[in-house]
Amino acid sequence: MSEIGSIDKNLKVETEIKKEGIKFYNALEEPFKIYGVFHNGERYVRMPEEISKTVSNAVHMLSKNTAGGRVRFRTNSPYIAIHRKGEMGLMPHMPSTGSEGFDLYFGTRYIKTFIPPATLNADGYESIIEYGGSEMREVTINFPLYSNVRELYIGLDENAVVEAPTAYKIEKPVVFYGSSITQGGCASRPGTCYQAYVTRQFDCDHINLGFSGNAKAEVEMAEYVAGLDMSTFVYDYDHNAPTLSHLIETHERMYKIVREKHPEIPIIMMSRPKLYLDAEEEQRVEIIKKTLDNAKAAGDKNIYFIDGRDLCKYCGNEGTVDGCHPTDFGFASMGMVLCEFIEENGLL
Repeated sequence: MSEIGSIDKNLKVETEIKKEGIKFYNALEEPFKIYGVFHNGERYVRMPEEISKTVSNAVHMLSKNTAGGRVRFRTNSPYIAIHRKGEMGLMPHMPSTGSEGFDLYFGTRYIKTFIPPATLNADGYESIIEYGGSEMREVTINFPLYSNVRELYIGLDENAVVEAPTAYKIEKPVVFYGSSITQGGCASRPGTCYQAYVTRQFDCDHINLGFSGNAKAEVEMAEYVAGLDMSTFVYDYDHNAPTLSHLIETHERMYKIVREKHPEIPIIMMSRPKLYLDAEEEQRVEIIKKTLDNAKAAGDKNIYFIDGRDLCKYCGNEGTVDGCHPTDFGFASMGMVLCEFIEENGLL
């Protein structure tokens, strides 16, 4: 059994990974770079606690889920291991590799997933991926979509070089706000949710502010989003608007709050990714389009709308687990359509 080293010796833990010469690093240390989440002293989170609490208790709890989180670095180690501490979330309709797992990319190439154990009471886990070779690689490890991470350590060969990652080409993040679909339900692994396609396609950072069942465009949330330094804003929360009147009251309001602080950035509005709509869902599309029409009438030339039916361009009606939450096929369709739209309109 080997020890994991850290700057703070009080944080040393033990590992069961039996690998001669393995050395563990705290992901918070240089030269590792964290994106999409930050550590608040207790755990990785997506929002400051003092703000998430003002939105709702549910958003406060869900902000501890690490959707959109990434750690990036360069190394020539022939293997990478992770040692993760934190509560894990199992769901009946989502693979644990997506809700709890981390996955590994070299540049834009998917390598493998750090697969979590099939247990209900684990407080974290360890995993190692071996691939051989000694060339330098640009590494991205995506954090779990529906679980909490208190600590993350990266295991590498003790003789390996470890360097800071190459910076994103577009450093100001694309900010995504929305429902459980935005958070990543029900992707089979973190790298297949639709925001990850945008990051890889355009070499840009992103922030995932999807809150399962609780994206209701509260004023406090809109003001928090407006305060972020971003390149583009994408929002699609109508699945969580409980009524048509709620959507009417909040959709244009959120746009205005964000636009006031960001007069120039592209804002993309999307409706729910669903091919066949009932009468109420059709009305929801029209409410969203009215925000678009009003903005354009007021002179906004950088406002856009993607109909959720168009997001199903490649998957058709075969892209969900349960009629709502996308499979990897559904997310791939969403990701490709959004990337095509961004490229066609020159938005990134």
